[in-house]
Amino acid sequence: MRYISTRGGIEPLGFKEAVMMGLARDGGLLLPETLPTIDASVLDRWQNLPYQYLAREVLSLFIDDIPENDLEDLVERSYANFAHPQVTPVCKQGDVYILELFHGPTLAFKDVALQLLGNLFEYVLTRTGGSMNILGATSGDTGSAAIAGVRGKGNINIFILHPHGRTSPIQALQMTTVLDPNVFNIAVRGTFDDAQSIVKEIFNDLAFRDAYQLGAVNSINWARVLAQVVYYVYAYLKLRKTGSDSVDFSVPTGNFGDIFAGYVARKLLPAGCIHTLILATNANDLLTRFVTQGDYSRGQVIATSSPSMDIQIASNFERYLYYLRDEDGAAVKRDMDGFAATGTLDLSRFKDRVARDFCSRSVSEAETNQTIGDFYREHGYLLDPHTAVGVKAALELRDPQRPVVCLATAHPAKFGAAVAKAIGSEPTLPPALAGLASKESRCAILDADTAIIRDFIAQNALK
Repeated sequence: MRYISTRGGIEPLGFKEAVMMGLARDGGLLLPETLPTIDASVLDRWQNLPYQYLAREVLSLFIDDIPENDLEDLVERSYANFAHPQVTPVCKQGDVYILELFHGPTLAFKDVALQLLGNLFEYVLTRTGGSMNILGATSGDTGSAAIAGVRGKGNINIFILHPHGRTSPIQALQMTTVLDPNVFNIAVRGTFDDAQSIVKEIFNDLAFRDAYQLGAVNSINWARVLAQVVYYVYAYLKLRKTGSDSVDFSVPTGNFGDIFAGYVARKLLPAGCIHTLILATNANDLLTRFVTQGDYSRGQVIATSSPSMDIQIASNFERYLYYLRDEDGAAVKRDMDGFAATGTLDLSRFKDRVARDFCSRSVSEAETNQTIGDFYREHGYLLDPHTAVGVKAALELRDPQRPVVCLATAHPAKFGAAVAKAIGSEPTLPPALAGLASKESRCAILDADTAIIRDFIAQNALK
């Protein structure tokens, strides 16, 4: 399996090279040359596999440069510290199924990928004798999950940018109370889009990137998306066991990474297994406007109770655009250069084609709040505000003839104020979150200026 750039400007790479490169050197995103597919006989063989065994099977379709025993060890270590034996269990709640993705060390879906990615980085560096400086931006959960994946690891420093005051208090504390000497938190005076743009600009400075051996943990890194493909397959197999051959998924997303993993899973499985991908957004409706109108245009970021989705530039969208453009890297580059210059991209001529892959709904703050409250009163089950966005969209758009699986992307206790507003009291803090507020924290607060961030990295990076 070889990996190429969405913009067509690099030679094909092996998986390990792709992981270490992160963002393609031509500014594009990495993808497999061809997406693998399986048939029903493989599904029969996978049907009853535990999560770790299924992960090894799915990952091996995309990875051919890591020996089987090493890959098995990487997977086992990555999920050994998840609180639930099924890693990503599925439970039925009323008219929907909930895929619980919050049983990892930081109680967010990002753990599923970032525990694996941290171990992959360590695996490669141990064999090459190299070092790396990880650079990433977070709207909330990626940062703490990335830090948890690499804290204390040798030959790795990590620099995480988050928008100052725009994450939940617990999300910020999960990052800034990690005091390992290889961890550097930077609170940027701006939005997540500002932080993400700085990260991409620094990665595109190839001389700086090479001098400091920069590595990516955002979902621009293909390994992030690949690890998330597994839980779609796992959830589908759970529903298949109950007699459902066709399943829908509802995905709360702002950066397009999680739902793109669903798109890859849909391509991987036999036709019809994943019927519809419901793309759920909050008031930051960039992606909903794209799906429903063909309008991909940047707006003002609106602060909501689901801050991980407060995004107006979806960094993974380019991967889908590559397939929408029939794998024409030059056309993708023109589109993305135009978007960078104007903040808008008219894709309305692809509207019918997009509708075959996704349907979408933007969910308001009032609807999010009501969904959390109603769901709790009706089912005794607490949703975090991001998951509530996905559940509301699912209830509105689902086909009663098919089961719909809603991705629960974070533990509700990470968003206590939003939950309290909906049900009248804050959720009990699990052990992983209790006592964070009393811990010592460390964070640099810097302007959203690429030169300032670059200087901070240079002063603190491994050489």
